[in-house]
Amino acid sequence: MKHDIGRPLRSHRVLSMAGLLVAMAVIFVADTVTDYAVAAAGFYTAVILVAARLISARALILLAGLCIFLTIFSFALTKFGSYQVGLINSCISIVAIAITTYLALKMNAAQAAAQQAQAQLLRIARVTSLGELSTSIAHEVNQPLAAIATSGNACQRWLDQQPPNLDKAKQAVERILGDAHRASDIIARVRGLTQGEQPHKSHFDLNQAIHEVVAISRTDVEAQGISIDLSLDENLPQVLADRVQIQQVIVNMVLNASEAMADYQDKKKEIRIQSALSAPHTVQFSIIDSGGGFAAGSIAHIFDPFWTTKGTGIGLGLAISRTIIEANGGRIWAEEHTDGGAIFKFSLPLAEGNAA
Repeated sequence: MKHDIGRPLRSHRVLSMAGLLVAMAVIFVADTVTDYAVAAAGFYTAVILVAARLISARALILLAGLCIFLTIFSFALTKFGSYQVGLINSCISIVAIAITTYLALKMNAAQAAAQQAQAQLLRIARVTSLGELSTSIAHEVNQPLAAIATSGNACQRWLDQQPPNLDKAKQAVERILGDAHRASDIIARVRGLTQGEQPHKSHFDLNQAIHEVVAISRTDVEAQGISIDLSLDENLPQVLADRVQIQQVIVNMVLNASEAMADYQDKKKEIRIQSALSAPHTVQFSIIDSGGGFAAGSIAHIFDPFWTTKGTGIGLGLAISRTIIEANGGRIWAEEHTDGGAIFKFSLPLAEGNAA
């Protein structure tokens, strides 16, 4: 006997929408029979937030329009209190309904983008016979997807406050959209890299790219008690490389550096990032951590695929980084730090016309 598992879900959705309609009726009655000073219409925002998980974007816009209409109609029917106070409260409620609807639509769009990125990852894994490709993408896309989840939870907390903190929620939604697009870009770049496609090279400011990566990573890194120190050459010329891929390498190096210091409690934990003009035609990036450095003999293998010293690592991060840097005409290497810790460096060619 076949069971229709979708029927209980549809029934639950119908009951939920019926409950929301009842709630709207209650809010309308409360807003109408109470004094102008009581802004009961503000509770329509809660209806919008719940409905955003149940109905389509078009239906949500129509529902928001209905809430605004009920707010105006209730104001016209109310006969108690100060008219000016009621007008101000009604306008505030209408604005809150509109903003909440906008944020709910943005959040749903961000979640859809994240789901699309994950679906693309699954499709690639099914059609390719190259197991390293799917593993590589999963490794590199993990950070932006984790950031999406963190920002989504933060957005939900801001919206659940009474009253909702709409400015903070909007900022969280913008971070979600940015990370969703970054995940999609990473998937496309890694897939193209494994298929022999040339990087999407352009002229860009390496220092600005570094600042963007640090802004994304700083909160998580500092939560581990690690400080980030930047020493960037302000007169650095532009480089010629794939910006998304280079930022992918920098993110991986920052994460590796923070993981290298995770078990150190009695030692100052610091990541130093430097940029400088290293030769007439190249720019050099350096990242230095204060961890335990390299094990004996390991420095010769750290860029080998599937070679790792981490208990939960898969040994692809640095191998992918080397492939990316070399595909962009650069070089990557590691060095021992005399004061302990590790140093990773890579060089990139200057953009045309910027050679010294």
